[in-house]
Amino acid sequence: MDLFDEDLPRKILPRDGEAVYFGPLCDTKKADAYFTALMREVDFQPDRVRLYGREIITKRKVAWHGDAPYAYTYSHNTKTAAPWTPALAALKRLVEAKDGHRYNCCLVNLYHSGAEGMAWHADDEKELRAGAAIASVSLGAERRFVFRHKAQRDKAEIRLAHGSLLVMRGATQTHWEHSLPVMKRVVQPRINLTFRLIDG
Repeated sequence: MDLFDEDLPRKILPRDGEAVYFGPLCDTKKADAYFTALMREVDFQPDRVRLYGREIITKRKVAWHGDAPYAYTYSHNTKTAAPWTPALAALKRLVEAKDGHRYNCCLVNLYHSGAEGMAWHADDEKELRAGAAIASVSLGAERRFVFRHKAQRDKAEIRLAHGSLLVMRGATQTHWEHSLPVMKRVVQPRINLTFRLIDG
């Protein structure tokens, strides 16, 4: 994708919230360096989620970092934030300079290939400040990212490029769900960072 695409930033949603795709935050060489640094610095662990009364250990791995040891609960599983790593702190500064919002924590997801995805959900947990922006940085394999309106069920889709930034804000989590569909032809890994603002 052209770093100077005239169509960027691009609004993805037609109503009831705002999702803005900024495109790449940096050039490919720098994005590669961030990916390598995160693989080295972050202590990724299998995620545990509860579905229909059963605890499932996911192939996707996660880590939770923040300004303080914030507790964050989703899918009946509570995590305590570890301190920022150097690469996470650098990416946080880059994102805040780009979109003008402040963040104090980050959920980091490692998808080993396109065989791993994320089901429909909204980032609306009680710990998160209502209406606050959530900034999603993608590193690695390009993947589809799909929004679905909770009431009308219509959809909007974007492909998230290596090194790119997508910001969800306003009423997005109230009215829309999002998912990362499985793409079995994708064999490369992807790291996704979702910077958030938690009321600690």
